Amino acid sequence: MIQARDAVKTSWAERTLAERKRAARVAARKFQVSALALLVGFLAGCGAARPSKYYQLTVPSNAASVEKADAVPVTLLLGGLMTSHLYREDRIVYGHGAEQLGTYEFERWAEPPAELIQGVLLRQMRASGRYRAVYYRRSNMKGDFAIRGRLYDFKELTGAQILARVTLELEMRDLNTGGTVWTHHYTHDEPVSGKDVPAVVAALDRNVQRAVAEVIASLDQYFAAHPVK
Repeated sequence: MIQARDAVKTSWAERTLAERKRAARVAARKFQVSALALLVGFLAGCGAARPSKYYQLTVPSNAASVEKADAVPVTLLLGGLMTSHLYREDRIVYGHGAEQLGTYEFERWAEPPAELIQGVLLRQMRASGRYRAVYYRRSNMKGDFAIRGRLYDFKELTGAQILARVTLELEMRDLNTGGTVWTHHYTHDEPVSGKDVPAVVAALDRNVQRAVAEVIASLDQYFAAHPVK
């Protein structure tokens, strides 16, 4: 009788151990399948990652500093453009109506718009040869006049007709007197020829070139009316 009970106990223990081993194998297989699924999902996500595209504004190839014989004998210091945080970052901005703004996730500027426009303005003013010198304004830089401004709009406007809007305002101070002697306001909506981001960038680029040309012409008028001795 005792031997029979011992045999029953042994059989029960063996079955229990076998069941535990089977359960462990099943759990291990489930873990492996889950881990494999996660790995496949991760690799698929990496493979589908969309690359970012970067854009910049055009600066003519002849934008070299060449002073003309009749250049105005002044040194201009170009300061930065104050602006919204949207234009101090590199994402391309679009707007719906007058209130709603958004940004593209993967379409970006090579530099923040305020810096891009400042760079184009500086190089175009130098290339014009109309002034003795044009520099970025630095704390240790001496000059005769300082130009600064504010960028209000540099965005795509969506709607029936897609537009590229640029709005900015500049002012120039006489560093000898401290007074503001010149201001210029620019705003223009440039038609976009396509419906993709590169077409928007091209329209914004044309708009900036137009703005810079207008600013330089306005400065010419000021110095013609106020000759520097």
